Amino acid sequence: MSYLVSILYIVAFGMFIYGLMGLTGPKTAVRGNYIAAVGMLIAVVAVLIDIRDSSNWILIVAGLVVGVVLGVPPALRTKMTAMPQLVALFNGVGGGTVALIAWAEFLNSKGFTEVDSVPSAPFIVGSLFAAIIGSVSFWGSLVAFAKLQELLNKNFEKKVVAAAKAFQLANMILAVVSIGIAIYIGINANPTHEPTSALWIGGLLVSAGIMGLFVVLPIGGADMPVVISLLNALTGLSAAAAGLALNNQAMIVAGMIVGASGSILTNLMAKAMNRSIPAIIFGSFGGGDDSGAAGMSASGGAVKATSAADAAIQMAYANQVIVVPGYGLAVAQAQHAVKEMASLLEERGVEVKYAIHPVAGRMPGHMNVLLAEADVEYDAMKEMDDINGEFGRTDVTVVIGANDVTNPAARLDSSSPIYGMPILNVDQSRSVIVLKRSMSSGYAGIDNPLFTAAQTSMLFGDAKKMVGEVTEELKAL
Repeated sequence: MSYLVSILYIVAFGMFIYGLMGLTGPKTAVRGNYIAAVGMLIAVVAVLIDIRDSSNWILIVAGLVVGVVLGVPPALRTKMTAMPQLVALFNGVGGGTVALIAWAEFLNSKGFTEVDSVPSAPFIVGSLFAAIIGSVSFWGSLVAFAKLQELLNKNFEKKVVAAAKAFQLANMILAVVSIGIAIYIGINANPTHEPTSALWIGGLLVSAGIMGLFVVLPIGGADMPVVISLLNALTGLSAAAAGLALNNQAMIVAGMIVGASGSILTNLMAKAMNRSIPAIIFGSFGGGDDSGAAGMSASGGAVKATSAADAAIQMAYANQVIVVPGYGLAVAQAQHAVKEMASLLEERGVEVKYAIHPVAGRMPGHMNVLLAEADVEYDAMKEMDDINGEFGRTDVTVVIGANDVTNPAARLDSSSPIYGMPILNVDQSRSVIVLKRSMSSGYAGIDNPLFTAAQTSMLFGDAKKMVGEVTEELKAL
């Protein structure tokens, strides 16, 4: 029976790896998800086969049913605009599960003193590491969810960001406390010692949990995509540690895959923002949008408003139009309207491309998923490095709800907090049309001089509605 379980585990994590390979391209991403899901099903079957106690088997099946009931409805009903929040929440649940596993193993082994009569170093170290990292990931992910869902009061967020240094000091103290408790538990994990009180593992989970809260609370909204990726990596590492403690090959491999891929993605996104990961964790910027009056930039510069009719004329007689999607497009659910507008332009012989910044939206690949939902061709979606050279020969660039990733201050103003961050060189286009509800700043809370540039016109209003009006004007030409 053990051979069958081992074979099933090998098949399962083989499918995890193959499924992850599918996620490297939009055309194979859905298939990759299905393959990985089947791999997880096989891993669950292997666990059920390996369990000989029928009462445990019943508990696991009951847990699966509860998980399906709680997990499937949000996954089906959540709009694409709220997908980052859902990812953060699901990721947090994974970290919390690992922390609970560590707690249960501590209680089951009476303070790690009854692990086959002799404490196993991998079991003890893996469990304690999983307890700390899993708890940090769970509570940190809940804060990320609350920030993305805008459940936190804006004034409270600003006060927290302003007190970032105090939080950093608190986190250092909490880290020392957590590590100290873990060392104490490890030293006493010996059959010759009295079992360590359960209060110690509870204290470890609490201190690590508060640290998770304090780490993410001061981080500004502009850094949230990187934070989600980092928390995802931490959850993977904690799962791998729990797998090491439980001697579960599937958990070890799956956790390491998630941890490694999440770490690589976090590093790539940090580079895309020209910021180090420590700078994001300890010195982030951006506390959310501040409303501004239409027709006036945050710095007081004048802007030029345009109409749907004028915008349609500009685009209709262009050779090339580049669409730059941002979170505003997601909020307005304007992707289908944009696709319809682009189709009309293409019928008139206008080449339409989409410029995707690595950190546009609220999570990695957010804009790609939105556009793919509207059946935009994958080949038309261009990454920043591939499209930046084309703005100089583009007649019209249409910016829809993108602020910080198009801000030329990152290239021109050395005093700007985002100076050095790679951006889409929208300001090099012959003409720029920006769709926004108002002159509010982006999620980083920084003014964008693009909006007052000579070649820029502002089309104010709901993105979906305004794109629809432009489309109707195109039909009338």
